[in-house]
Amino acid sequence: MANKPRNRMPIEERAKQFMPFAALSGLPDALAAREKVLVPKIELSPEMEEELDRQMHLLTKGKMATVVYFQKGEYIKITGLVARMDETSRLLQIVNTRIRFEDILQVMVE
Repeated sequence: MANKPRNRMPIEERAKQFMPFAALSGLPDALAAREKVLVPKIELSPEMEEELDRQMHLLTKGKMATVVYFQKGEYIKITGLVARMDETSRLLQIVNTRIRFEDILQVMVE
């Protein structure tokens, strides 16, 4: 007696069998978070404060700038257009990122 042909599984369904499986969902994110090295905030010397003040005075709305600032235990570098400079609130906004003046380490105006 001849064997009856089985219904073949569609290729898309067969491919799903070989898709990667994450047995521990969230593990890569948890490991990445543990790898982050927190650093203390740098206290500016009088010379560094003077240079920062000089660079801050060159900033105007619409100018391209790179800013290094402190946030949650790490230093972040952002480059973009100055959207807002509010001396009363002591806030600098680069595109959509608001940065407090006291958190700024370095400014480079392009």
